[in-house]
Amino acid sequence: MCGIAGIVELTGKVAPEAALRRLCKLLAHRGPDGSGYWFSEDGAVALGHRRLAIIDPDHRADQPMVSSDGGRVIVFNGEIYNFLELRQELLLLGETFRTDSDTEVLLSAWRVWGEAMLFRLNGMWAFAIYDVQARTLFMSRDRFGIKPLLYSVADGRLVFASELSALVASGVVARSVEPDVARRILVDPFGVEGSELTLFSAVRRLQAGHCMSVHQGRITVRRWWTTAEHLPDVPKSNDERAERFAELFRDAVAIRMRSDVPIGTSLSGGFDSSAILCTMAAIDRGGLRDRGASGWRHAFVASFPGLDNDERPYAEMAAEWAGVAPTILEFGNDDALRDVDEALAALDEVYIGLPTAIWHLYREMRRNAVLVSLDGHGADEMLGAYRQAGGGLSFWLRNLLAALAPPGSASAAWSDRARMFVLRRRQELFLRGALSALPPPLSLVGEHDSLPDAWGGLNRRLYRMFHGTVLPTILRNFDRLSMAHGVEVRMPFLDWRLVTYAMALPEESKNAGGLTKFVAREAMRGRMPEAIRVQRRKIGFNSPMPRWLNGVLWPWVERVLAERVPEFADLVDERLLQEKVLALTNGKAWTWESAGRIWPYLHLKWQLNRLNSVS
Repeated sequence: MCGIAGIVELTGKVAPEAALRRLCKLLAHRGPDGSGYWFSEDGAVALGHRRLAIIDPDHRADQPMVSSDGGRVIVFNGEIYNFLELRQELLLLGETFRTDSDTEVLLSAWRVWGEAMLFRLNGMWAFAIYDVQARTLFMSRDRFGIKPLLYSVADGRLVFASELSALVASGVVARSVEPDVARRILVDPFGVEGSELTLFSAVRRLQAGHCMSVHQGRITVRRWWTTAEHLPDVPKSNDERAERFAELFRDAVAIRMRSDVPIGTSLSGGFDSSAILCTMAAIDRGGLRDRGASGWRHAFVASFPGLDNDERPYAEMAAEWAGVAPTILEFGNDDALRDVDEALAALDEVYIGLPTAIWHLYREMRRNAVLVSLDGHGADEMLGAYRQAGGGLSFWLRNLLAALAPPGSASAAWSDRARMFVLRRRQELFLRGALSALPPPLSLVGEHDSLPDAWGGLNRRLYRMFHGTVLPTILRNFDRLSMAHGVEVRMPFLDWRLVTYAMALPEESKNAGGLTKFVAREAMRGRMPEAIRVQRRKIGFNSPMPRWLNGVLWPWVERVLAERVPEFADLVDERLLQEKVLALTNGKAWTWESAGRIWPYLHLKWQLNRLNSVS
């Protein structure tokens, strides 16, 4: 896991070395173990890398890495979990290796298989490979967009990097805000990350499952992966479905335990993270795979004593089952103001809540020399867990509406109308121009995919949440929060074999007997604490926003409201916003819902002000 950056002069000029070094310096937190640079002979291509050493920490595996024949060079952010199996295949084909890294395997696989290698990879990645002879740059992002890749094309120059704020702060990319995207973020915070567009007009996102080629000044972007085209046949009986899920899940965890440094997990106490920790323990008892990390017994828990969202008892139950002594981080009211600006800066973009607890959790991992965390992201969007306690009717209604809604952009526009009606009714809409100010929905990954005719509303809704809306946003957040401290997050539920299998399952395998994630819960029967396996309530791994906004967070909010940010004022009626915030705070009336609707306004204003202050 690392930070990558590059500058390509499309008209033959010499790429500015100082600009590349500045870009990499802004990405230093992603790779605290070293930096490296490579420049083409004509100077038109410059590649930079910040390394977090996980696989083969020796300096021989540093990047940018040049092939043994000097014909290709790579900068790579991510992990290829099946690199040992691919390495064996390549050895049989006559390839040789100088390192024990997955980076060299990736570089060799490109030489042998070209773009076809992408379908062989089991992992998460964003990489750029430059072919010296062909003078062609190829960039790719993994199937589900776990690892980020942002780029800008202007004035005959392509610039790319792992984080948006690094590009904008580097001085080589224009900082002008894209108003339509900003408005979209404020009313639909999950409606941007799955698109090509970003908050800044000059910056684009290489979307999940896409690749880019740059040759003779021409740039071509295309989609190389579509999940709906890779759905397998599934067993007929529930028992067989659960057993197959268990097999795939166990292998997904096992292959992600490969590491040359200590690993652990971020343990919430919910089903997903508990299933991972208990499976890690089972794998250890059965014998680790080659390069499996023996130092895996590390679990980090965020606890909120006395609050409804405190899952510490369940986390401790899972840790005891797995034979792990957990590290507990307690968060009280006084922690609301601790490192707020640092945690928000790490997020890189705008979200619906304050990630203080998560940010601190990964910092604690780094302090304990645990550099890899196996986390449970993706299970909710894949298996249907977004039914809160008492939310059965709304869960059913959302699925019904998803089944009745028209496909593609028409469905998104239809959802917009419903969303705007709710916001206006609750007086939580502060855009200048209100409804007329909201642009059409952005084009998201997967929204035009051809889905099986037999799918009902739940499967269709999950497919969109997974590829286009909720999951891309969550993946972005956890990438930035973990990499802010040089910690790598691996996600067993996002193993592509498990994803395609789960997507292919009928809806009764995902929601049955009053339980969401039904097939996964059946797969874990007897393999984790029963109280966690059948827990119906979905709490979520969040800071206690209502409590903090109703009290100790007010000084920070007051400061943000008082700031003068012209770009924000052009978008938002700040008088209405301030009146609403004051009413909620004075009445101690903040709720999870109002916090999620209004916090993006505060976050966006803070973010724009911060970037304006960067020299």
